[in-house]
Amino acid sequence: MTKHTPSRLARDYIWITLGAVIYSLSFDWFYVPNEIGFGGITALGMILNRLIPGLPIGTVVLVLNIPIFLLGWKLLGGHTLVSSLFAMAATSILVDLIAAAYTFPPMDPMLASVFGGLTLGVALGMIFSRGATTGGTDLVARLLKIPFAWLPVGKLLLLVDLSMLLAVAAAFRSLESGMYGGIALYISTVIMDNVLYGLDRSKVAYIVTSNPRPMAAEIDKQLERGTTFLHGEGSFTGQDKLVLMCAFKQRQIVPLKAIVHDLDPEAFLIVCDAHEVLGQGFRRYQKNDI
Repeated sequence: MTKHTPSRLARDYIWITLGAVIYSLSFDWFYVPNEIGFGGITALGMILNRLIPGLPIGTVVLVLNIPIFLLGWKLLGGHTLVSSLFAMAATSILVDLIAAAYTFPPMDPMLASVFGGLTLGVALGMIFSRGATTGGTDLVARLLKIPFAWLPVGKLLLLVDLSMLLAVAAAFRSLESGMYGGIALYISTVIMDNVLYGLDRSKVAYIVTSNPRPMAAEIDKQLERGTTFLHGEGSFTGQDKLVLMCAFKQRQIVPLKAIVHDLDPEAFLIVCDAHEVLGQGFRRYQKNDI
């Protein structure tokens, strides 16, 4: 179980604050002036702001999130909810402060969709990586992660937010608003998943060689990666073989191929992507991990 030490908490909240700044700036810069559909509770804020122009979007989001946080309190636990409350409050307040300080001019909707989705995905990835959410459907996606643990958070968020895009398109009476919002939403979920999972990208190698033990020793020495011997049999020769299986980081693929080639130029090497690797030298298992 992860211990939340004071220094760890300080780093987490600094990271969440930075993510909240990027989130709010992205929303006020790319989404609002270009009337691009936005998912989640923020979409309701945009709709109400459209109907009542003087109503601050951030304040509406803050109020509408209260029942959702009450729902998630028992399911996610105290730390996640406290950090999420902080992230939600920070983004809501910053959205209103930035909007009051400066009104961004409209730009090409496609550029706004692409860069809005990109920056928002980075911001959400930063916030989610610290176990927090910005509330609304972000929190709903985090709750859905509990029963659907095999699905990436970005994909869950994509499913939840699509319905809200339709509502924004109807409120703005513009199908294009929803379509541009769909582009931005897809980009943001892809970027978010890359921030959450891509930084820990690993690979698995299967090596069929005539020198399995010396090669395993060299991989351990040079890369500090352990190997596992799998017992196999050659289909043509019928001879027993030791097949090496080794998990390693993306950056180690070049030295690994060099080791294999130097020790056995005739070796058969298969490299596969690994969604995530848990264990010594990699990530540790955490309950309700994203």
